Amino acid sequence: MIEVRLHDIGEGMTEGEIISYLVKEGDPVTVDQPLVEVQTEKMVAELTSPANGTIKEILIDTGRTITVGTTILTIASEQSKGGVSSSQTKEEVATTVEAPQAQKPMNMERPKTGPLSKRVKAAPYTRKVAREHNVDITLVEGTGRAGRITVEDVLRHVEERDRGRVKTESAEIAVLEPNPVQESQEPLDVIPFKGRRKQISKKMTQSFFTIPHVCHYEEIDMTDLIQFRKELHEMDEHISVAAFFVKALAIALKEYPVFNAELDEENEVIRLEKAVHMGIAADTEEGLIVPVVRDVDKKSLRAIHQEMKELTQKAKENKLTIREITGSTFTISNVGPMGSIGATPIINYPETGLMAFHKTKKMPVVNEHDEIVIRSIMNVTMTFDHRVADGGEAIRFTNRFKSLIENPKRLILELA
Repeated sequence: MIEVRLHDIGEGMTEGEIISYLVKEGDPVTVDQPLVEVQTEKMVAELTSPANGTIKEILIDTGRTITVGTTILTIASEQSKGGVSSSQTKEEVATTVEAPQAQKPMNMERPKTGPLSKRVKAAPYTRKVAREHNVDITLVEGTGRAGRITVEDVLRHVEERDRGRVKTESAEIAVLEPNPVQESQEPLDVIPFKGRRKQISKKMTQSFFTIPHVCHYEEIDMTDLIQFRKELHEMDEHISVAAFFVKALAIALKEYPVFNAELDEENEVIRLEKAVHMGIAADTEEGLIVPVVRDVDKKSLRAIHQEMKELTQKAKENKLTIREITGSTFTISNVGPMGSIGATPIINYPETGLMAFHKTKKMPVVNEHDEIVIRSIMNVTMTFDHRVADGGEAIRFTNRFKSLIENPKRLILELA
């Protein structure tokens, strides 16, 4: 007998939620065949079969959250079906498989018996909405791209399913409570606090209560960079502003490596990272996630722009791999396009620093000739770990970044 268990797939994961099963009891399976979808802190992962055999028993219901090491299901391997000795058949072989944790839904609409339904394309949040409304998501018709099921599809299914029942319930209420003055207590709306939302909470709490956060604020004149990007656009070169931010930070971090570091309190050392792996905070339907662009200090602006674009899209589609969301040494948060004018961001633990870019807006500025001119000004926030660095160092680091952004042609010379 082979036990498929939840395994820590990275960054000290301790639990995960079972999203859906791709097999049922009695199904034959082959090596590497997907068995179950699990929600980890940052992604949905598929657990695959470690051997050929037959699904013997599914032990955990969908919707449940379980801890690492918990057995999710068992497989009767082909070897155990053959002519093995009695001592071999009694021996139970445990195989640990990479997986997140799970917990059990209540009174789901899903049929308890019958053949396995087709594999469903739906985001974890959509699946969560389906579970909250006791909907078997395999019965929902998807109207999204490539048949993907959306939240709207689930709610439409619920409305169609419950239309008759709602009318009946309304009539019953009228009979039982004829007094129209009497107020009814409607249940409060709730949002499940689990999955990625719960994991974000744990990480933010760890960072906030471990790191003494200090925020340094600065204004950066974006006028020349905006003009430079227009010139590049005319040359059919489309480089995002964020790509310039990343490259300028890579240069500054090489000169001020204390902000590209990790504090090891146990061994009483500050580990200065050699490579610069930039975390890009992304706002998605499922919550905050930080894909990582690796070795930005060695990549061109064009390469950084393209990789950021691809990772951001994968983050929105919940398709990031473990490697693509781990190993960052510094993080940026580009919230300006959403309208932010300032914030005090929490550091992406165990990093030392995070820089946030806020809204760029035109405003009157007095230049070096005492003339009032209109310039495009952006606010930035540099948050750093005061155990590792001091304010003066943070100001010098930010000033170096500022000089590169305000003089984009100088930034290009730094790349030579």
